[in-house]
Amino acid sequence: MAPRILLARHGQTAWSLSGKHTGRTDVPLLEEGRRGAKLLGERLHRPPYDGLDGIEVRTSPLSRARETCELAGFGDRARTWDTLMEWDYGAYEGMTPADIQAIRPGWLIWRDGVPEGETLAEMTARADEVVAWAREADRDVLVFAHGHILRSIGARWLGLPLDFAARIRLNPTSLSVLGWAYGEPAIESWNDSGHLAG
Repeated sequence: MAPRILLARHGQTAWSLSGKHTGRTDVPLLEEGRRGAKLLGERLHRPPYDGLDGIEVRTSPLSRARETCELAGFGDRARTWDTLMEWDYGAYEGMTPADIQAIRPGWLIWRDGVPEGETLAEMTARADEVVAWAREADRDVLVFAHGHILRSIGARWLGLPLDFAARIRLNPTSLSVLGWAYGEPAIESWNDSGHLAG
């Protein structure tokens, strides 16, 4: 069976709660985020996942992703990977979409990018690196990372341009599964946060 990639977005932070673009700033999890990470872990240790025995786990080195991974029960199996870091938002780091719209009306990150940060091409290349790694694996893989990089991975898994990611929202502490249907890359589930109900 062809390998799948399971995507876990980190738990809630003060900046994700307020809508601020959180790229390389190392913002810690809120208590709500820590609780969500534990609930995600409980879900991944119940059927049909059953703890994902033998799965390869990687995490962004940023603390909000690493702590989510650890609280979910995968910290001892995870390797940090810089490729999973969030988009470098450059001059827009810490700004909300409304802040940016005030100085650049009509702006859309997936089309317009960011000044002094990572380009669309650089984000595409990083997402492609993760997709290639997952497809070369001999079993499913699990990653803990951030909203925009995970959305980018989703678009590129499907073979679509990066701007498709604008159409696939991703909430904190959600779980998504990218797999296959009739031999073609497919989304098995996306932005699933049912575990947060407890």
